[in-house]
Amino acid sequence: MVLKSAEAQREAERRRKEHHEADVVVVGAGVFGCAIAFALANQGRSVILLERWMHEPDRIVGELLQPGGREALKKLGLDKCVEGIDAIPCYGYHVMYHGDDVIIPYPIVDANGKVQVQNPRLEANGSHTAAANGNGHAAANGHHKEDEAEEAKKSLLAKKTNKRPEGVSFHHGRFIMQLRKACANHANITIFETNVLETIPDEHSKQILGVKTRTTLDNNQKKEDYFFGQLTIIADGYDSKFRKQILGSTPVVRSKFYALELIDCPFPPQGFGHVIIGNAFPVLMYQIGTHETRALIDVPERLEAASPKNGGVRGYIMNVVVPTLPESVRPSVLAALADGRIPKSMPNSWLPATKQTHHAGVLLLGDAYNMRHPLTGGGMTVAFNDVVTLSQLLHPSKIPNLSDPIAIKAAMKEFSWKRKSLTSIINVLAQALYSLFAADDAQLRALQKGCFRYFQMGYTDEPVGLMAGLIHRPFVLAYHFFTVAFVAIWLNLVDVCGGSLLAVWKAPLGVVDAFLILWRACVVFLPVLWTELM
Repeated sequence: MVLKSAEAQREAERRRKEHHEADVVVVGAGVFGCAIAFALANQGRSVILLERWMHEPDRIVGELLQPGGREALKKLGLDKCVEGIDAIPCYGYHVMYHGDDVIIPYPIVDANGKVQVQNPRLEANGSHTAAANGNGHAAANGHHKEDEAEEAKKSLLAKKTNKRPEGVSFHHGRFIMQLRKACANHANITIFETNVLETIPDEHSKQILGVKTRTTLDNNQKKEDYFFGQLTIIADGYDSKFRKQILGSTPVVRSKFYALELIDCPFPPQGFGHVIIGNAFPVLMYQIGTHETRALIDVPERLEAASPKNGGVRGYIMNVVVPTLPESVRPSVLAALADGRIPKSMPNSWLPATKQTHHAGVLLLGDAYNMRHPLTGGGMTVAFNDVVTLSQLLHPSKIPNLSDPIAIKAAMKEFSWKRKSLTSIINVLAQALYSLFAADDAQLRALQKGCFRYFQMGYTDEPVGLMAGLIHRPFVLAYHFFTVAFVAIWLNLVDVCGGSLLAVWKAPLGVVDAFLILWRACVVFLPVLWTELM
């Protein structure tokens, strides 16, 4: 943390409160807004944080923080915000596929946070190999005993320092209130509860100078306010009112998540995020408190099974989703539906990031800037890592004056590229996995089956490491995605040709299917990857 003199801090606070002037004006006290305000304040910047509604928000996403997000939260000095909110540790994923299942724990990492990939074949055959080769080799090569002892010490030390990281899940509103509390207690931040209406451009240069707001007073009268900063950062969420002005882009929405809060729902194994794939579209379940479990039910747009004539969304959940759930879960789901209401919903949006170099004085970030399907729970991991990267690029040692548009433009160009090593992975993985898990044609169903079989074979360390935000190498994602495609091709070939006297005659059909499956994998993966990397 960069420290200012007490007098300088008091003067900066006076200017924030009396004149509404600061180094930075942040719009939106959500996940990204609070984090960037706190990070810049730690660098000695004077920060004004604006929020329309300072009460605890009631949202149904933003409830799972992956291990990579927790690490970024720790770097920002906000790791204590997950304490005291009845948060639940998350150890990985539990995937159910048409009644079969597989547990996918987060991978082991070393003391430097590097994922230690375990080879499932070596693990399965390790003891046999040691018995067959170990003693004979030692006897024949006695002079290597000291080296072997040293290796054994290193191995023992690695076992002590290596560990499996944990994610954490919680009530979104409680976590946000902790972030806001951290900002409210920071000497360099002043929070105002006010509704931001528009940006204020300079009449000549068109550089954004701040924002115009409307504040509701204690007597319910409304008055206009103005807040000024060298730099304005807008993080007003998925339904941003400034996105069209600054980015000119629009999110793509293919489905919605409808949410239920289940009370004391038994669903082992405990401490894992559950993904249920059956005859319905994907269902996610994860614990958000000691007694509460969140169920998110994906409902694509214009789904016939959720049409009014079939009972709408409630009819779809009752008639299609509930029968696919484990029997132990069904009573809790039916109890949550007993009020007769349509469950709360949130759009599942995809919004590729756009380079921001055209509007001097203002940045649009967070969900207003970049979104992906929430299936993989990567949104907050992206947000906190973006804050870490951006705050480093905006550090006073690099940009003393935040009103310098040339310096900000250069920093944003670098930010756009530096973030891709992580965000491209999480964004592509979210969109690709949703396409597989919500399969609606033969080729996607084949890829879905191949993906599940790949997990069952034990090849999970790198895939879940990518999802957890622990691996920042897009090539690793491409490797595993297309390996899954070839597993799917093989399984399909066995289904078409295996165990039949007509196998030879069916082989050409299997070959045609192979090309179609590979083509479908390319269509799912490559356009999204290209969009993210460009």
